Amino acid sequence: MTTPITTPGTAIAGTTAASLGSPTPAPRRPDRARWVREVGWRHLVALAAVAFAIFPLLFVVSASLNPIGTVASTSIIPRQISFENFTRLLSGERGPFLRWYLNTLILCTLVSAAQVLCSALAAYAFSRFRFRGRRTGLLALLLIQMFPQFLAVIALFSMFAGIGEIVPALGLNSILGYGLVLMGGALLQVWLIKGFFDTVPRDLDEAAMLDGASHAQAFFRIILPLVTPILATTGLLAFIGVANEFIIASIFLTDAESKTLATGLYGIIDGDRSNNLGLFAAGSVLFSIPVIILFQYLQRFITGGLTAGAVKG
Repeated sequence: MTTPITTPGTAIAGTTAASLGSPTPAPRRPDRARWVREVGWRHLVALAAVAFAIFPLLFVVSASLNPIGTVASTSIIPRQISFENFTRLLSGERGPFLRWYLNTLILCTLVSAAQVLCSALAAYAFSRFRFRGRRTGLLALLLIQMFPQFLAVIALFSMFAGIGEIVPALGLNSILGYGLVLMGGALLQVWLIKGFFDTVPRDLDEAAMLDGASHAQAFFRIILPLVTPILATTGLLAFIGVANEFIIASIFLTDAESKTLATGLYGIIDGDRSNNLGLFAAGSVLFSIPVIILFQYLQRFITGGLTAGAVKG
């Protein structure tokens, strides 16, 4: 009795034939119900949030391009495209728009820069130094921000009216005096920047001190470049906050030449809100340009600082 000899080639051929003869299993179909339950609902929420955010922007842009300029004739998609509202606004037909624009840019730039610098200095002191009243001071900064700004309007008006009698450049209807009032917004930024300072190792300060650096040199040359993400963020928030401030500006700045865009554009629609929407929307679109440019410029500092911190860690 002889046993058949099986060579490797014969075994491989038999295995290949068996595999070719067996049916290939069908690919599993994705479970749609499971996908919707685990992932799909997130997409729906994101789409709803995007639509909720984009709708006002599209409406404002459409109103600015609408030559009729009324609420009833404005839709999401403009029926007509015209730059008549921009022309009327820039020509000064309804007020010194360019002057309001310049006042707002000057205020936003100077106040936001001063707020970031003062907040960073205060945050560095609260983060690095230990002194009596430190916790009380931090708590006081937080409690002051909880009071509505409108409650201080009467006191601020009386105080700056008296200051204006002595120093007219700091009184009512002055850009400088109004800018000093807006400096109060730096209190909340102290908390934000202080939390970021706490993440920077103290060893960097100590190493700089051992090399003979003072606290000021360690702050400006060592620590400040490491916290550019939070400085850029707070600077952008301060810029937008100053531009959007209306309550105090409407009381402090009553002269036509000293108004900001918020009070000036409100004066345009105050008489007839339904028929002057186009001019108001055109002014809003024009002022969004420097905000977008600033955001694009600061974005590289935010991203670069976070990336550097990740690589460093």
